[in-house]
Amino acid sequence: MSLVRLLGFRTLTCGCVIGRYREIATSREVTYVEEKGQACETYGHRRNHTIAAERVPVPVVAPALAAVKAS
Repeated sequence: MSLVRLLGFRTLTCGCVIGRYREIATSREVTYVEEKGQACETYGHRRNHTIAAERVPVPVVAPALAAVKAS
């Protein structure tokens, strides 16, 4: 067991809550499934298990307007 620092939580579209942590000794980032969503059908999302960070979907954010011209 190693010491970790919490980086943040996020809710996935399937309803699962994941927590991102950084190991103090190695600076490696680890992502855990904290809570499985009630409607989640993904077998890989198991509570208190790690998931690969590259497999975690990134939320889509609409681009902001770059500039607005006042009349």
